[in-house]
Amino acid sequence: MYPSTNAVEQRLKNLEAHLEQENPVLLGTVQSFRTLDRVAYGMGLLEKDQSYATQIPWWPLISVLGTFSAGKSTFVNHFLGSKLQRTGNQAVDDRFTVICYSRESTDHALPGVALDSDPRFPLYQISKDIELVSEGEGERIDTYLQLKANSSERLRGRILIDSPGFDADAQRTATLRITDHIIGLSDLVLVFFDARHPEPGAMRDTLKHLVADTIKRPDAGKFLYILNQLDTTAREDNPEDVIAAWQRAIGEEGLTAGRFYTIYNPDAAIFIEDAAKRARYEEKRDQDLKEIHRRMQKVEVERAYRIVSAVDRTAKDIEERTVPFLQRAIDRWRRRTLWGDGIVLGLALIALLAWIFRGDGLAALQSAMDTSWVIPTLIIVAFVLFVAAHFGIRSLAAKSVARSLTARAAEEGLYSNLARAFTRNTCWWRTIFARTPVGWNTRARRRLRKVRQDADLYVQTLNDRFTNPSGDRLDSDLTPPRTSAESAATTERS
Repeated sequence: MYPSTNAVEQRLKNLEAHLEQENPVLLGTVQSFRTLDRVAYGMGLLEKDQSYATQIPWWPLISVLGTFSAGKSTFVNHFLGSKLQRTGNQAVDDRFTVICYSRESTDHALPGVALDSDPRFPLYQISKDIELVSEGEGERIDTYLQLKANSSERLRGRILIDSPGFDADAQRTATLRITDHIIGLSDLVLVFFDARHPEPGAMRDTLKHLVADTIKRPDAGKFLYILNQLDTTAREDNPEDVIAAWQRAIGEEGLTAGRFYTIYNPDAAIFIEDAAKRARYEEKRDQDLKEIHRRMQKVEVERAYRIVSAVDRTAKDIEERTVPFLQRAIDRWRRRTLWGDGIVLGLALIALLAWIFRGDGLAALQSAMDTSWVIPTLIIVAFVLFVAAHFGIRSLAAKSVARSLTARAAEEGLYSNLARAFTRNTCWWRTIFARTPVGWNTRARRRLRKVRQDADLYVQTLNDRFTNPSGDRLDSDLTPPRTSAESAATTERS
């Protein structure tokens, strides 16, 4: 039974209360996450104080990435309509800034620990990831993160992350680790480049990380590539060459489709004396800014689908990737244990034969056989010693396999507590010949199947809300259909 009084359950209830007011279509997904948690608890993939529902951000997330002095903070300020972020030609903001809505008219800035310790925000416990790549840096979380609150209505219901540039960062490794984490969480990623630096070839490593490593992702559509501060090129003899150079550089990294925008900040623009050129620049700027802002305003739609996708993907990963991964780990443990048992038996047999064929060994054996209690006693002692050796061997084999699991899981893109789940399968009472992981049974399969069926229903409900192919009038107050997870929960409570 799912624990109903712990901190996780309280957080899920708070989440349900929020969704009931803000987005009732997603209300059922919380119950689906509860079902996934039950399966994970049984298999040892989650601790009792963990939940898959708390591992994803429920608020739409927009991240702003790019090189130093590419105008990221200026763009954020223009979008918010306030001077929240410091701007300038130098790297004035060297931390990741998570920006969220506040009813207070005065802006607030809080240290990074406010994010690292609060599961409601993205970057929760990111200090642990930083510690893995830079020992000792996890304790300096305030040098990497900060939280700011602003009253702009454009922030209501969404979160922005303004990032430092990382093309010349002294803490590059940890910064890239946080950047990758943010990219995975985000619903929309704005990647900024600086039109004032028309030599994109010098930023090859940055281009690779921001372009080449992103375009092959399954969620590549959430990336928008923006050449900012284009007004500075108006004084060039051939300003089109600057744009062409960046387009070639990005194209060489694999981006051949759209999603490339050219803008500049109208509040800080250089005056373009040529009226025709100015009109052309302003028209292109306004067109691209309108499209970027439209994507930013509609990000909650993408977040809704992404949450439903997370439900389906988690269920699918458990059945199709995690279970086979654990089975392979158990197979390795079994083989190592059997090899160890074989080596111990072989050494014992060699020692016995050496003793028997030693000068007085054969005579001692014949004398022992004439005594009725000696042989049974020797057999019992040998059996006890072998059992003790066997459990010692299986314990050592389990530890050797477990040590490699975290790295192996990361290579395969699996981030559950697989080492803990594997350890549950190596308890002393569990035979080494059991091939099915602990907790993986017919009930678990049935639960995952229902979760995936419910995910399809959630998608249909979202489609009914956000699309209308028939052109018929839709009732905006239409109650979402009950899923099997919700029906099961109702039955449980009754």
